Amino acid sequence: MNKNNPIGIFDSGIGGLTVAKAILSVLPKENLIYFGDTKHLPYGEKSARSIECFSTKIAFFLKEKKCKMIVIACNTASSLAYESIKKIFPTIEIINVIDPVVNLIYKNKPSCIGIIGTKGTINSKIYPKKIHEIAPKIKVKSLATPLLASIIEEGFFNDKISRVVLNKYLNKSELKNIDQLILACTHYPLIQKLIGKFYNNKIDIIDSSSQVASHIKNVLEKKDLLSNKITGHRFFVSDYTKSFEESAKFFFGEDIYLEEVSSIH
Repeated sequence: MNKNNPIGIFDSGIGGLTVAKAILSVLPKENLIYFGDTKHLPYGEKSARSIECFSTKIAFFLKEKKCKMIVIACNTASSLAYESIKKIFPTIEIINVIDPVVNLIYKNKPSCIGIIGTKGTINSKIYPKKIHEIAPKIKVKSLATPLLASIIEEGFFNDKISRVVLNKYLNKSELKNIDQLILACTHYPLIQKLIGKFYNNKIDIIDSSSQVASHIKNVLEKKDLLSNKITGHRFFVSDYTKSFEESAKFFFGEDIYLEEVSSIH
C-alpha cells in the first residue's frame, strides 16, 4: 500500500473533526479524507442495525478512495459497527475511538470514572464492559446526554444554551463522586472548557481525540506507512449543511470545500 494514501475518517457530523485536527497535530504530513454523515445525524438516536449499515457503506466509500486506514471517529459507530467493518475490510487498518481511551484508563486506574455520551454509546455498555475486562475494580458511572451532540452540531459550543443543557446533565446523581470523566462522543471536546468549569477543573477530563491520534501515529510507524508527501485533504458530506462548513473552517483555519455525496445511502 502507498504510504502517501490518505487516512479516511468518518463521523455522523462535525464531531470527528476533533479527531482529524488531533491527527494533523501529531502527523502534519498526513492526507485526510473526511466523511460527515450529516444526512443521518445524530447516530446516537438510530438503531444498531441502521448505524452498522451507514458505517459499512461509508467504509466502502473510503476504501474506494484508496484510504490506507479508516478511523471510525464516532463513539456510537465504534461501539456498534467496528467489529463488522474489521471483518469486511481485513486488509485495511480500522481504528475505533474507544480502545485507546480504555487503555489510558487502565494506566491511570481511577477509583470512579464517569462517562457521558449518546444514547447509542451508553446503552451499548461498551465502555464499562471493556474497562472491567482489564480493570474490574474501577467503578464506572454512565449517563446518556443526547441533546449535546445536536446542540454542538448547530454551532452552540460555548454559550448560554450549551451551558444550561450541560449543567442540567452533569448535576444528575448518576455522575456524583467521580474523579475522571470520559467524553464518549467526539463532539464533546468542543464544550470541554464548559465541562471543566462545572467541575472547577478538579477532575481529569479525558478527550478521546488526542489518545486516538497518538495510537494512529504508533500504528502507522510500526507498519512503515507514515506519509512524506502532502497532497491535500478532502471533505465529504451526505447532506450539505452550512453549520458543518463553518465548523470545518473553524477547525482548520481555512475555507473548506464540501463535496456532497448522496449516492452511498
